[in-house]
Amino acid sequence: MQYALLIFEDENAFRDTHGRAWEDILAAHGAFAGELAAKGILKGGAGLKTSDTATTARKTGGQYALHDGPYAEAREQLGGFYIVEAASLDEALALAKRVPLAGDGSVEVRPLIDED
Repeated sequence: MQYALLIFEDENAFRDTHGRAWEDILAAHGAFAGELAAKGILKGGAGLKTSDTATTARKTGGQYALHDGPYAEAREQLGGFYIVEAASLDEALALAKRVPLAGDGSVEVRPLIDED
């Protein structure tokens, strides 16, 4: 089954994309992704630009309205994701614990809808 590993961190740690912290976290993600790809369990993923570049389409009463920014104010923002193939939720959770984080944060594990 495929799982999304959704990475939530305080994006203020990554505002300086020319600093050492940025280079360190990119290197850590590159190593992690490379290992998963070599094992054939990495199916996709990407880093996301900061939440101030987001636009939310919200449906209320059958009508959509567009709003600048993410859905809600939060201390942590969705910063990226991996799509992995795992034999079980336990295996996906074990991978989630290995996702590089620059500081405090969380990795939400969510199964993808099976299209079969």
